[in-house]
Amino acid sequence: MPPPEEVPNPQLPIVQRLRIRYAKRGRLRFTSHRDFARAFERAVRRAGVPIAFSSGYSPHPKISYAGASPTGASSEAEYLEIAVTRRCEPARVRDALDAALPDGLDLLEIVVGDPERGSLADRLDASEWQIRLPGVEPAEAAAAVDAFLAAREVEVERMTKKGVRTFDCRAAVASLSATSDADPDQPCAILVMVVRHATPAVRPDDVLAGLRAIAGLVPPVWPHANRAAQGPLDERTGTVGDPFVLDRDASR
Repeated sequence: MPPPEEVPNPQLPIVQRLRIRYAKRGRLRFTSHRDFARAFERAVRRAGVPIAFSSGYSPHPKISYAGASPTGASSEAEYLEIAVTRRCEPARVRDALDAALPDGLDLLEIVVGDPERGSLADRLDASEWQIRLPGVEPAEAAAAVDAFLAAREVEVERMTKKGVRTFDCRAAVASLSATSDADPDQPCAILVMVVRHATPAVRPDDVLAGLRAIAGLVPPVWPHANRAAQGPLDERTGTVGDPFVLDRDASR
């Protein structure tokens, strides 16, 4: 009787999961998700993190990315999870990875994940975005916001791999407001919005397209979108919470 077929290239077992929050800043906001994944895997090797690998003929590091921001948007709230083969001190891993990544891709926090309290991806219900609109008067932006919020639906178009798709961007917006920069000589409206992670995904540029369609708001300069937070959504207040709260509680 022939011996049973063995799993090729068996790997060490996972003993800990680390959940990571990082930022994309400056010119590195133009880094695509694929480019970031390559840079992060190189940083893991340089930092000597005992990353777990999948088994099989082509092992891959066990890294799970969640809710990556669009290329061109900066962010203070990007998340991923790694699996490691021995227990690590989160602060040391954070410092080592941060030193191994290029400036502009900055490690902000690492916590030990508690799988018993749910996956990281399941906690990322919505994002808070801040969008700077140089050259737009705050009053004009506020009027456009009022028109957008008063509408039952706002249809926009986006080019996808399957062609042009039309969808409603209004339903995904949990809250939207307009404020202004402090400089009176250079008008700059700032939109603050909380957008649910829906299907199809609604991005900041979709909301801007909706404001253009419903109120004719067209910024004279390309806007800058920054993700300030990502996490569980409080539907009552329209605010975004911290996805690491349960993990911190479990580690105490």
